[in-house]
Amino acid sequence: MTTRILTGITTTGTPHLGNYAGAIRPAIIASRDAGAESYYFLADYHALIKCDDPQRIQRSRMEIAATWLACGLDVNRATFYRQSDIPEIPELTWLLTCVAGKGLLNRAHAYKASVDKNLADGEDPDAGITMGLFSYPVLMAADILMFNAHKVPVGRDQIQHVEMARDIGQRFNHLFGQGKELFTLPEAVVEEGVATLPGLDGRKMSKSYDNTIPLFGSARQLKDAIARIVTDSRLPGEAKNPDDSHLFTLYQAFASAAQQAEFRADLLAGLGWGEAKQRLFQLLDAELGEARERYHALLGQPAELEDILLQGAAKARKVATPFLAELREAVGLRSFRSHLQEGAAGKKKAVKSARFVSFREDDGSFRFRLLDAEGEQLLLSEPFADGKTVGQVSKRLQSGAELDVRLQDGGFSLCLDDACVATSPAYADEQACQQAISRLREALAPQD
Repeated sequence: MTTRILTGITTTGTPHLGNYAGAIRPAIIASRDAGAESYYFLADYHALIKCDDPQRIQRSRMEIAATWLACGLDVNRATFYRQSDIPEIPELTWLLTCVAGKGLLNRAHAYKASVDKNLADGEDPDAGITMGLFSYPVLMAADILMFNAHKVPVGRDQIQHVEMARDIGQRFNHLFGQGKELFTLPEAVVEEGVATLPGLDGRKMSKSYDNTIPLFGSARQLKDAIARIVTDSRLPGEAKNPDDSHLFTLYQAFASAAQQAEFRADLLAGLGWGEAKQRLFQLLDAELGEARERYHALLGQPAELEDILLQGAAKARKVATPFLAELREAVGLRSFRSHLQEGAAGKKKAVKSARFVSFREDDGSFRFRLLDAEGEQLLLSEPFADGKTVGQVSKRLQSGAELDVRLQDGGFSLCLDDACVATSPAYADEQACQQAISRLREALAPQD
């Protein structure tokens, strides 16, 4: 089975060495796997949320496109495109917005962080917060679900967005799929073995810290940046500790095992920091030199870059256009001719049913919600250590066995083996609570 992998690159800056080691290099290597179908795109709609400088966005789009191509991305194997060249993406975003719960988006990390900062500063909670920021997870869900990606490589800070894409896709499937899984539910992949490089000051290499090493600056700029790497005060001839050296960590990310062993031994034997930095420069210059030349050549040929990206967009739209037509049909945005055909066939309206929705909390635990046929929450589970346990509990609740329902705090709890596994919301009165229990029993009754 072919695994479809999708990665987006936000176009708000110039790639640095950390981007190359942590994202670009491993993604290009993964794209060469015969069992993978790779979609890599410039997330320029996402960039508009973070940046209001048109020149910076345009420059970044060109620099990032040239970087991926210069580093060896084969556009005959991977689909490489600009998000803004796929008009089906914003249309799908709207379809998903219409099923995405506001409560779900309220829990998005970026939105919550902005609200918390406003409150700490004594501002209105939503001061300066745009709808672009608030609905960012829906646009990301559209990016992922449009191409039914199986795996989405992300940093840990983006896992929540992939989980939200799963929740939104699952709800859309339930409402409009009529038994068919319209969307593949994606899996977030965190590449634990991928290098996270230290910057010049030892912190994670990041534009936010202004501690980056340029990826495709001139050889002089590369050498000058390496010269600014912070080291300890040990003099030439004094032993250095490689495991406590940011410089050695950088060297490891690009050196062979033999080179690493030799460099480690020389540091322990008293190699001076000046000579050590010269060796790192030589290593990086050898790795990046040819790619640097291709990069600057591509920047000098913007028409060629444009053609490559438009060809990638055409390739992506061969998938997106017919799939969006299928989704429009599913939600009822159909030709009147098809309406007549449906009437003649006596097509029956799909009956909605209750459903379980599994999700992952910020702390890594797993839970589920039981929603009734109208999407109202009946139960929220206790946190579980893994998704498998969530599935086992859900299955037991649907087994047809007698339910152990216990009234508590204006609502009720549901128990298995005398232990609470889920609780209901609180209700206004006993009558509303009893009605909810009846809906619960109906939802969990075995289906014919």
